[in-house]
Amino acid sequence: MSGRPLVRVESLSRRFDVSPPWLDRVIGRKPRRVLGAVVDVSFEIPQGGVYALVGESGSGKSTIAKMVVGLLPPSEGAVEIEGAGPAAARDRGAVQMIFQDPHSSLNPRWKVRDIIAEPARARGRDTDGLAERLLELVGLFAEDAGRHPHEFSGGQRQRISIARALASEPRLIVADEPTSALDVSVQAQVINLMSDLREAHGLTYLFISHDLTVVEHVADTIGVLYLGRLVEEAGSDELFADPRHPYTRMLLAAAPRIDGRREGAAPPPAGEIPDPADPPSGCVFHPRCPIAVERCRREVPRMRDVRGVRVACHLAE
Repeated sequence: MSGRPLVRVESLSRRFDVSPPWLDRVIGRKPRRVLGAVVDVSFEIPQGGVYALVGESGSGKSTIAKMVVGLLPPSEGAVEIEGAGPAAARDRGAVQMIFQDPHSSLNPRWKVRDIIAEPARARGRDTDGLAERLLELVGLFAEDAGRHPHEFSGGQRQRISIARALASEPRLIVADEPTSALDVSVQAQVINLMSDLREAHGLTYLFISHDLTVVEHVADTIGVLYLGRLVEEAGSDELFADPRHPYTRMLLAAAPRIDGRREGAAPPPAGEIPDPADPPSGCVFHPRCPIAVERCRREVPRMRDVRGVRVACHLAE
């Protein structure tokens, strides 16, 4: 990745204690269980870049997003935004988040004017006419400021969420599945809006998605997550043209195309994601991998550079 990094994520991990209640552990002799939601993830995002994290449900995407914006503390590792921690960046409005469901993320009792202006008001900034200007910026009307969220469609509510995120003049926007709750026709409109705002305002995005067809059109760099581990990282063009990790190849093969066919000859990923509280030995993908060898079962692959692509696979070459 080129450019001075705006965001640096270093050796980020997050564990959750999912043990049975204390009495069950004592009487029933049930062991303590610790779930590794994110394990030793590192990446950087340059100013003005779009970095996408993709993977199946349960891969750790949203957990990383919450740690980047400071809503969840890491168990290990660190996040830096412009050289500061997430909490400091959030306090000064440098980072904002767009959530998956625009219905539940907007206060139904507030008028749109108050929803949008709140991030700026909380930082003591002038909010006179702010909501109206931002509504027009995201393709709505100034008079919509006096309405309530339930009066809008899903796509319009997501535009309101984007306007709210812009109110504090952020450098980084973390978008957690921002189009997954929308109709396909509306998804393209929201993606185009986010791209236009990036160009006009120099925004940087961390884009969380399970939809590779969306990611292909928005991301400069893509990180592929499996069971909380980053298994491949490459430029968007490189990853779609020549994926190196077997899991990435399977994801791409399973991704639907506009014509209804699927790319490549590999089948969709077989089986289920293993229990993150009891991950497999060696490479965590080996139980589902069609090319796994004995080394994969016993040795954890390290992220390394293979012809300009970072990949965690013993057989990447």
